[in-house]
Amino acid sequence: MSADPEPDDARPDDGRERRGTESQDAPDTRDELLERAAAYARTVDLDVDLAAVDWEISDRAKRRAGACVYDPDTGRVTIRLTWDAYRAFGWAEFTGTVRHELVHAWEFQRFGDSGHGDRFRRKAAAVDAPRHCRTFAEPRLRLDCTDCAWTADRHRASKAVSRPSERRCGACGSRYRVEHVATGRTWRTRAGYLVARRRLGDEW
Repeated sequence: MSADPEPDDARPDDGRERRGTESQDAPDTRDELLERAAAYARTVDLDVDLAAVDWEISDRAKRRAGACVYDPDTGRVTIRLTWDAYRAFGWAEFTGTVRHELVHAWEFQRFGDSGHGDRFRRKAAAVDAPRHCRTFAEPRLRLDCTDCAWTADRHRASKAVSRPSERRCGACGSRYRVEHVATGRTWRTRAGYLVARRRLGDEW
């Protein structure tokens, strides 16, 4: 079981990376980030069995800053922290992600499931954790309603992106267009999507 599961494309490990504006004692490597997060978790006022929590780095996630995965057979929890999110946020903001995932761990250990409902909201507020962690990457795609101000960001070619004529605006029910953010190319149909993919090529 996992809170906020999301499959992602792999990216290569580029080793040691600095953020420049971070304080000198901020983690500089993936191992240091795991060590710091585990140590920081011991200071958070949550009744979590940290001995049953494993820590991992994700180099694959494109949107989520962290994830919490629960194994009901063993009772163990794995917290995955996204390296690129840490680099984008810095340690001070990233501690909120650590607290957020610890609330998921608390829910999993106590109740066997976890989400972002009222129970999560109350416990997150108690430890000053964000209810939702912000994304750290610019969206590749954007959906814009043709009749109202509704808009939605997308990072992958879901059905809402590849078959927009079969979907409707999330606010007013009208049709929407899809924009490839980096190039400004737009489409409203499956055929338009296929043309855009072919013409954009490596720019996609």
